[in-house]
Amino acid sequence: MPLSRRDALRWHTAMTAAITMTSRTTAEHELAELQREHGAPLFALMLRLSDGDRQRAEDLVQETFVRAWQHPEALRADDFDSVRPWLLTVGRRLAIDARRARQARPAEVGDAVLDSVRVAADHAERSVATLDVRKAVKTLTPEHREVLVQVYFRGASVAEAAAALGIPPGTVKSRAYYALRALRRVLPGYAADLR
Repeated sequence: MPLSRRDALRWHTAMTAAITMTSRTTAEHELAELQREHGAPLFALMLRLSDGDRQRAEDLVQETFVRAWQHPEALRADDFDSVRPWLLTVGRRLAIDARRARQARPAEVGDAVLDSVRVAADHAERSVATLDVRKAVKTLTPEHREVLVQVYFRGASVAEAAAALGIPPGTVKSRAYYALRALRRVLPGYAADLR
C-alpha cells in the first residue's frame, strides 16, 4: 500500500533527522577520540611554540581541533597512516600566525607600569597654588602671619622664631596652630597639604 504524501513527508523528515543525529554523534565521537589520542602531543608542541603560556597553548589546541572538525575530509584521507602530522602542521601554522599578529600590534601596557611612571609637575598648577596661598596668608592677622613666615617659609625652629619675634615659644606654637587652622578654612582644597 503506497504512503500518502503527508505520511511520506513525515517518514522522510524522521529519516533525515535520524541520519543527521547519527552523523553528528559519529563526528563528535571521532573528534573526542582524536583529542584523546593526539591532544597531549599537540598541547606540548603548542606550549613550546607559545613560550610556555598555557592559556595561549590551550587556545591554539582548541583552534586546531576546530579546524579538524571543519575539515573532516583531511582526517579521513588514506594518504597517511596517522592524522597527527596534519594536526601538528595546522597547530604550528596557527601558532606562527598568532605570534605574527601579536608582533604586529603595539605592546600592551599594564596598570602597574603606568603607576610607576613619574609625572612631571605641572607648573601652571604650582603657580596657581602659590597665588592662592599668598592671597590666603594676607587674610591672617599680622601676628599669625609673622609666625607662619618665620616657621614655615624661612624654616626657623620654634625657639628661633620666638627669639626673632620676641615672644615665648608656647605663643609661637599656638599662633602657628591657629594660623594653619584659619588657612584650612580659607583653602579647603589644600587642607591635606596644611597638616
